[in-house]
Amino acid sequence: MARGPSHRILLNLALDSLLAAAALPVALWLAAPGAWPPAGWWAPAIAGAVGALLAAGAPLRLPVQYWRFAGLKDLLAVVGAAAGAAMLFIAGLQVADGWRPPNGAFPVIHGATLAALLLAARVASLLQAERHASAAAPDAQNVLLVGAAEGTDLFLRALSRDRLAPYRVLGILSLRARQAGRRMQGHAILGTVEDTEQVLDALRAEGRLPSVIVLASGLEPPALEALLDAADRHGVPVRRAPAPTRLDPAGGDGERRVELRPVSIEDLLDRPQVPLDREGMARLVQGRRVLVTGAGGTIGGELARQVAALGPATLTLLDHGEYVLYEIDLELREKHPEVARRAVLADVRDEARIRRLFEEIRPELVFHAAALKHVPMVENDPLEGLLTNALGTRIVADAARAVGTLAMVFISTDKAVNPTSVMGASKRLAEMYCQALDMDARATRGEEARPATAGMRCITVRFGNVLGSTGSVVPLFRRQLERGGPLTVTHPDMRRYFMTVREAVGLVLQASVVGTTDPENMPPELAEGGIFVLDMGEPVKIVDLARRMIRLAGLRPDEDVEIRFTGLRPGEKLFEELFHGKEAPRPTEYPGLLVATPRTADTALVGRAIDEIAAASRGGSPRTALAQLGRLVPEFEHAPEGTVATR
Repeated sequence: MARGPSHRILLNLALDSLLAAAALPVALWLAAPGAWPPAGWWAPAIAGAVGALLAAGAPLRLPVQYWRFAGLKDLLAVVGAAAGAAMLFIAGLQVADGWRPPNGAFPVIHGATLAALLLAARVASLLQAERHASAAAPDAQNVLLVGAAEGTDLFLRALSRDRLAPYRVLGILSLRARQAGRRMQGHAILGTVEDTEQVLDALRAEGRLPSVIVLASGLEPPALEALLDAADRHGVPVRRAPAPTRLDPAGGDGERRVELRPVSIEDLLDRPQVPLDREGMARLVQGRRVLVTGAGGTIGGELARQVAALGPATLTLLDHGEYVLYEIDLELREKHPEVARRAVLADVRDEARIRRLFEEIRPELVFHAAALKHVPMVENDPLEGLLTNALGTRIVADAARAVGTLAMVFISTDKAVNPTSVMGASKRLAEMYCQALDMDARATRGEEARPATAGMRCITVRFGNVLGSTGSVVPLFRRQLERGGPLTVTHPDMRRYFMTVREAVGLVLQASVVGTTDPENMPPELAEGGIFVLDMGEPVKIVDLARRMIRLAGLRPDEDVEIRFTGLRPGEKLFEELFHGKEAPRPTEYPGLLVATPRTADTALVGRAIDEIAAASRGGSPRTALAQLGRLVPEFEHAPEGTVATR
């Protein structure tokens, strides 16, 4: 394998030596046309000129340059080597005390001549490579490139070095108006992203409508939405350029292919990055024993990833599902081998098992994400949902408090607000218990007579759907699209809140930092037992989401793929809510975090009610269990056939 590089280096040395030899007589003629050295002077002089270049070029790694991929730094190194070689050569002539050119400017002319020849050879290699690449794909697709200057430049460079590139750039749409009318690597900047409609109209009139629009860099969701609409009206698909690391042609002969990928629905729903207190998260997690329940799920798995990156002393992954637990454990073993980790198969409803586990591990931080979350499934088996979501949360919280855990973070849902499903009501009951525990902790914090275990903070975080989570609509639509449709939507007016899982978990950790703050420095809106609510933005109409996913697949809604309305499912609402009517949402000083202050209840009262519901559930008495649930959660209006009630 070493013969290839060695051969190239020797070839570079030979070519540079020939150019150094040729540069000497040219420089002499330019410096002093009438003065010519004696015949015996040439052989040692040419050998000296070649040796000077090799000596000056070695520190600048001139022999190992890849001419076809020479960049600005490489070309500057060439100029530096030429200048150094000229100085070494004239110094050698003075030491030899032989014939010297009469023109004192000879070293400058010699250096300039040598640099010109060396640069010309490399630029010729670059032009040859680009000409070869462009000629290699006569049937290339015409594309319109969209993006910021940096991403666009990188894509164009990668495209020019791909000998089998199937794309030909017609023009560029930039993100800044001041760039319009200029050129980049020979390609005209036709306008800005806001001009997409007009540019496509003009290209269509000229008979040059692109086959594909390529996003070379990210766009804000509103701009991306407008671009997709304009492209859809002209029947032009939109694709994303590869990530910058995939555009790097390093290695081998630089034959990495430039392959486009689809625009994802996450790109449309993503919001500007909320600034997070990463240092505060590190202080909270670093060096502590952390346990995550439901670690094999979407939220639990992302919590485990982000916690592992913060350097806990130990990380315990708990889940009832063997395969999903194995997957997240394997992933963390590969990505964070330095983190002491343990995967535990356990059911949060098994009180004896959970207590023994907590006494053994003695976690300092607990993230409780384990739950049954699928509304229709819990409606089919309501007692299972009550046992997991209500009783399981109480068992985990009690076990954590008993071993002196610093804080437990409970992951709730927007379906707990004005619930119409057993899943939502069971999560609201779990919220109530966690709130009551947290109020106890606030009341006893600082009272030396009370046991230290009474001071565990219980932080509740409520949010809506996360994109791509198990059982969510986006993976369902993707599976249906792969089969050619139809895409099934329960109701034309169905709306839901959406957030990317990474953003949601980042805000959960942010809430954990705020919730464990010293009470004296805590925001006043949290002093009354408030629940953190993530700012989910505006709800999204599910039918619009379906149409957009069809368009992103390069198809037409209602023509290529049918959208079929199937009716509301058991326990389902048209509109999810993040706040109860009596929970006035209040902002915090932390972007992305709001606070709700719902009514609270006595810990013992809620605990006894959960025990009664659990007893009825284990006894197979759904009527008794649901009746008790309704007394504890009076806003629970069970809708086993679904409801079309508005907010």
